[in-house]
Amino acid sequence: MWQTIVNAFKIKEVRRKILITIGILFIYRLGCYIPVPGVNLFSGLQDYTYLQIMSAVSGGALQYGTFFAMGIGPYINASIIIQLLTVGIPALERLSKQGEEGRKKINTYTRILTLFLAIAQSIGIIVAFSGSIETAQIFGKEGFAEFMSYVFLVIVYTAGAALTMWLGERITDYGVSNGISLLIFAGIIATAGNSILALLTNLGNTATAQNAAWQLIGFVIAAIVIFGAIVTVESAERKIPVQYAKQVKGRKMYGGQSTNIPIKVNASGVMPLIFAFAILSFPDLIMNLFGLSTVNSGFYAWWHTYMGTGSYLYMVILCVLILFFSYFYNQIQFNPEDISKSIQGNGGFIPGIRPGKPTAEYLKRVSNRITLFGAIYLAIVALVPSVVFKTIGGDSLVNVFSATGLLIVVSVALEFDQALTSQIMMKNYKGFLK
Repeated sequence: MWQTIVNAFKIKEVRRKILITIGILFIYRLGCYIPVPGVNLFSGLQDYTYLQIMSAVSGGALQYGTFFAMGIGPYINASIIIQLLTVGIPALERLSKQGEEGRKKINTYTRILTLFLAIAQSIGIIVAFSGSIETAQIFGKEGFAEFMSYVFLVIVYTAGAALTMWLGERITDYGVSNGISLLIFAGIIATAGNSILALLTNLGNTATAQNAAWQLIGFVIAAIVIFGAIVTVESAERKIPVQYAKQVKGRKMYGGQSTNIPIKVNASGVMPLIFAFAILSFPDLIMNLFGLSTVNSGFYAWWHTYMGTGSYLYMVILCVLILFFSYFYNQIQFNPEDISKSIQGNGGFIPGIRPGKPTAEYLKRVSNRITLFGAIYLAIVALVPSVVFKTIGGDSLVNVFSATGLLIVVSVALEFDQALTSQIMMKNYKGFLK
């Protein structure tokens, strides 16, 4: 990858795109440190599982209540909801198959939904951390002035989420790779840097130096092993051979070529994990927002006793949800019948398999087996790294190097490398193509 970056800087146009990407990421990280009037440091994030994930993705901006406190979270949730609705609503499904125009309309709907979700999430965050907000520094602390202070904060945080979405789209249009993914990547890396810096700081303390040194060594070894395993599986794919028959048209012969259909082991990526964690953390978020954690609530006590992140019931339900959403997301992305019709329409066939329905059944059978292996892999990634990093570095590393964080970091790094490689090849062969 480092050699790819060096080669990229030798090409003027690619270098310009890289610098644009770095500049926008710098602006995003700068916005994560811009304070908002009347907001003191938020506290109590440890009581909110969902907010811990949001804080890790935003690079800790939520913890400090800054301008980009919500980060890219509302846009991610809006994208997930639109993808789910595309399966259930025929009108959206038709739009998704209309090419570029359909995608533009779906993107517009995603942006609109992002604004509504940003408003709702900002209201929830302000209600949850109202004790850390001093409305007297904005418009006032009594009556209508206090209400307008909260309205002002909702507008500011919603504007921050909208600006973050806009920055991500600018990276996609003028930079390298997917901008939204790179913003998430930058947030996780920033949060990880703070946690690692805390370990390095402990090395200077005589009382904790030895323990911190062993934690740092263990962290480096575990990170190398886990990242290596994830990269290996993320790059793995099953290639199904396809042979195209020779066709004579006029005086020319077409076809006769061999190709393959690549099916990735983890084609659904991090989406099943996000869905599973969101469902399991949603009750905890609701209970905390409505103050059930501060009263004598039997359900709250039961939930944290039997559904805590370290309980066996939590692990079992998490694995079941990951398995379910892996198959669900695979149904959205991979349609064996459409692929079978496309192969047959172009005069192709899979060796040893009859065209038509048998080909569709074969593709579905292979896809289901690979999806099962991918779901088991995601379940292992969801449980093992969190336990390893908690044992090594305590709770400070768990939220950063959780399953979601690990997969996002690896996936985005691989995606960036592929995008950069394709940009280099396109520029190198530009004269040849002309």
